[in-house]
Amino acid sequence: MTLGLRDIEYFVEIAETGNVGRAAGALGLSQPALSKSLRRLEPELETKLVKKVPKGIELTTVGAAFLAQVRRIRLSLDDVSHEVADLTQGRAGHLRIGCGPDMVDFLVQKACDDFLKAAPKATFSIMVGINDVLFPALRNGVHDLIVSELPPSPDRNFIHEYLLDDEFCVFASARHQVARQKRVTMVELAQQQWALTTPNALSRSKLVRAFEDNGLALPRIVLETNSLPLILRMVASTDLLGFMSKRIVGDAGPKLRVAQLQVEGTTWPRRVGASYRKDAYISPAARQFIATLKATAKST
Repeated sequence: MTLGLRDIEYFVEIAETGNVGRAAGALGLSQPALSKSLRRLEPELETKLVKKVPKGIELTTVGAAFLAQVRRIRLSLDDVSHEVADLTQGRAGHLRIGCGPDMVDFLVQKACDDFLKAAPKATFSIMVGINDVLFPALRNGVHDLIVSELPPSPDRNFIHEYLLDDEFCVFASARHQVARQKRVTMVELAQQQWALTTPNALSRSKLVRAFEDNGLALPRIVLETNSLPLILRMVASTDLLGFMSKRIVGDAGPKLRVAQLQVEGTTWPRRVGASYRKDAYISPAARQFIATLKATAKST
């Protein structure tokens, strides 16, 4: 069996567009030429890869499996390309980093500053998101590494490198009545209104579990957002409560006049780390950046 790389690439375009005509336009080919490519590929594999449907084409079961394999091969080829580039460019390189919203200010930004002093030719693309978005993107090769709260049940397909221990806290405006109490109960928290991260964020799940463990109904959530600065400012200017890293609340406290609340019998610890694919090529630049992250974590 001799599969043509060009025919495989043409098949990927057909599969991803779901239409031979649109795929031909994207590739700058005629539709007959693209159809001919598909007719070459299917006999080589001795199977049908696509079937016609009213709106275009649809992958067969074998076609879907073949597409998944091709995508995995593409990731491997990307890894090889990155390695060759590192061999020729030395400490230069492009790092694709994903990070949690609360990792930017107290960890990632400082690490980037320090890293660029040692590798001034390096470049970054940094995407901010929650774990439900970051880990699938890492698995699909979108990121070289991610910096986030480590999941409670680590995926064996990833390597997780510990950076630091952190803790969440409930906080309020310094003017809020509960901010004047030495201790606040979960019952009192359940009676307040909140500004929280989106439902699938790990931080939110910790808080929800605490209410459930105490047999309490969830409080009224007035604001849901993935913007931590917005939560901080809304809590500072209203009677809403928030839930966030102690480090971030501590840094924002003097400027925004927000205060951590001492909640009776409750702690919300978490572990923060850098994660990357176990089977991926990790460039010297990425390894050096992880070392920089560890140094930054020790100094925070």
